[in-house]
Amino acid sequence: MSKKKKQPKTIITNKQARQLRALGHHLQPLAMIGREGISDSVLTAINEVLTGRELVKVKIQSNCPLDRKDVAQSLSEATGAAVAQVIGKMVLLYRTNPDLPPDKKIILS
Repeated sequence: MSKKKKQPKTIITNKQARQLRALGHHLQPLAMIGREGISDSVLTAINEVLTGRELVKVKIQSNCPLDRKDVAQSLSEATGAAVAQVIGKMVLLYRTNPDLPPDKKIILS
């Protein structure tokens, strides 16, 4: 994983995390972390999804050499996203995008 310009960190409250978990429940994982760990291509894909949707579910495959909480922390730091949930081998990330049209934005209470 190379060092790129870090995104500003998104911070969410417990109430907002609960709301995001509800929204993310039915999402399919759009990125997967495998035996190579967190690669530049995975980070690029996650950043693209966060820019377009603000919420992404990432699956950690069984052959990943990293701990799931370490993966969540690393992804959060690299993308500037907040970790809404780590459950099993899934990580749910959220990063707001002020450039999205209002009908595509996630409105947190």
